Amino acid sequence: MTEGNALSRQKHWEEVYRKKAEESRSWFQAHPKISLELLENQRIVKNETIIDIGGGDSRLVDHLLERGFTGVSVLDIAESSLEAARTRLGPRLSDQVRWIEGDVTQWRPDARYRIWHDRAVFHFLTSPADQMAYLRKLDEALVPQAIVIIATFSLEGPERCSGLQVQRYSPESLARRLGPRFRIRDFREEDHRTPSGISQRFQYSVFEYDPRSSSTGEQS
Repeated sequence: MTEGNALSRQKHWEEVYRKKAEESRSWFQAHPKISLELLENQRIVKNETIIDIGGGDSRLVDHLLERGFTGVSVLDIAESSLEAARTRLGPRLSDQVRWIEGDVTQWRPDARYRIWHDRAVFHFLTSPADQMAYLRKLDEALVPQAIVIIATFSLEGPERCSGLQVQRYSPESLARRLGPRFRIRDFREEDHRTPSGISQRFQYSVFEYDPRSSSTGEQS
């Protein structure tokens, strides 16, 4: 992974956000039902730290604030997506969120999180170097026994999205890629319908992080 890759990704996603209105983007969800259900199943205390990786202008943050969560951070590579979310929420609500602009593979966490949520970032990291950089950020950013929710295209999902190649996973292959520090606790499947009516098959996997285990991730 190089800084050049991160700059190229940033340019790509800024262009995507510039060209497409929110409700026409393939990943748009007015109500992120499965993410919310999986989070609620973890019996999270309202003041625990949560970070939404690639959250951009996703509506997940809106629903978390509505439910009374107070330790929410959102990280995204595209500054324009974060600005759109801040504008949508308005000053009173947006000031309750920590907004972080950056590529997750280059980010330097300065806090530790109890909950890590990623809907459709990891599957865009197709090189082993970028994947390992992401895994290092998990180690740097998580508290012991943190909950990690990662949603990717399933093995039946598309091979490309937003003009980029993706890496598809099953819960089992994702668990192997993350390695033994991450014990799978739950998973769900989703047939996501894009605004244009196309079906995209997702898998959502829930892991518990145990830093005492070996950190080696295996490529599936």
